[in-house]
Amino acid sequence: MIQVLGHMSFASPWWLSGFLLIPAMIWYYYYSGKRPQSTIRMTDVTTLQDHATWRTVLYKYLPVFNILAAGLFVLALARPQVMLREEKVNAEGIDILMLMDLSSSMLSKDFDPDRLEVSKMVAREFVQKRPHDRIGLVVFSGESYTQCPVTTDHNVVIDFLSDLQVGMLQDGTAIGMGLATAVNRLRDSKAKSRVIILLTDGVSTDEYIDPMTAAEIAKQYGVKVYSIAIGSEGIALSPTTRTGNGTYMFSYAKVSIDTVLLRKISELTDAKYFRALDRKGLENIYAEIDRLEKTKIEVNVFKRYRDEYRKFLYLGMLVFALGWILEIGYLRTLN
Repeated sequence: MIQVLGHMSFASPWWLSGFLLIPAMIWYYYYSGKRPQSTIRMTDVTTLQDHATWRTVLYKYLPVFNILAAGLFVLALARPQVMLREEKVNAEGIDILMLMDLSSSMLSKDFDPDRLEVSKMVAREFVQKRPHDRIGLVVFSGESYTQCPVTTDHNVVIDFLSDLQVGMLQDGTAIGMGLATAVNRLRDSKAKSRVIILLTDGVSTDEYIDPMTAAEIAKQYGVKVYSIAIGSEGIALSPTTRTGNGTYMFSYAKVSIDTVLLRKISELTDAKYFRALDRKGLENIYAEIDRLEKTKIEVNVFKRYRDEYRKFLYLGMLVFALGWILEIGYLRTLN
């Protein structure tokens, strides 16, 4: 078998030597002088001068039908085939839960347009790069909520990410409650690797569940917690008050992030802590997490072939029949 033109191949390529007959046929029909010439006996030929019709022109090209049919028959004998490639992907995926802060400080303007929008955009890009993993979403502020359980339907996850807004939950920074909710979602997972990506920009105000207690639970279930502290250092244009109609008023305020707590949580669960000062830094963090948590993928490739000789055979028969019908029928009067 030889392969030509991408996925096209020939199962019996030796038949292609039949194309050597084509030049011989051309020589026989047009140059050998052995082909009988059609004649018409006329008493006067002056009326035929410069009055050649399309029938007389077509008659000269009747051999082309036989030549073309012969070429098509040669191709059919060579058994052209199209290769159909099948791929079976065996993926040992990872269960990933994104735990995202929705406190009002996520509207701070040290990121363009704000911390939350940048976090959503970068998270969407991360999801799109992990096609074989189950990914879910938990949000928290003063309370926590499972926005989307882990799923392989990444379009759903991306839709939920796009809809996230500050104010969906009671304001605050309940890191412990959010982490406990995320761990609860992963505790029954059968995946060999389970990961939580905790993104926050504040100091824990949770008095109901201690963040380190939640981290201990994560460790017991073998869940890694990659923590990301997002926000510039120093001061930032942040929401400080809210009007009666719900509009946030902004002023410059000191950035406060409990980086020590986040580092402890990650170290306890055998993961890493990161600090994102701008969008580029956040993108690099997600890229590093992507490298650290590689999904094992095995690809088995199967090849099948589909015969295409019938197309050439039928077309050759059609061309040959058309030439034969013209020769014995419509153009017979020229013989």
